[in-house]
Amino acid sequence: MTNAQIIFAAAQALAEEGKIKYTGRTFKAKTPAGEEVEIKETEEIHTFAAWKELGYQVQKGQKAVVALTIWKHTKAKQDSLKDKDGNELQFVDKGRMFMKTAHFFSASQVAKIENK
Repeated sequence: MTNAQIIFAAAQALAEEGKIKYTGRTFKAKTPAGEEVEIKETEEIHTFAAWKELGYQVQKGQKAVVALTIWKHTKAKQDSLKDKDGNELQFVDKGRMFMKTAHFFSASQVAKIENK
């Protein structure tokens, strides 16, 4: 599963449990069997760092609504392969993927960062 699929499934489960809210909007999707279903949209959930990048801050005292194990990519030094004349042929990414637990907060737990 991709991170987007992991987070989507978790958000749907959290909304069914009443831990996060639905937005009131719906969208249509097709199941693997080809049937069309209507899915309720949930409020967004992101990590602390992701909310910060989006210009929000987690309100003081808030606890994460869920801890999920997601994929993380390390950004290691990139090497380049060179031919015998010294020309670069391609870059080789020496990073790696691993599973890491991340804590997620819902949209109702954050506030827009005000510029001073």
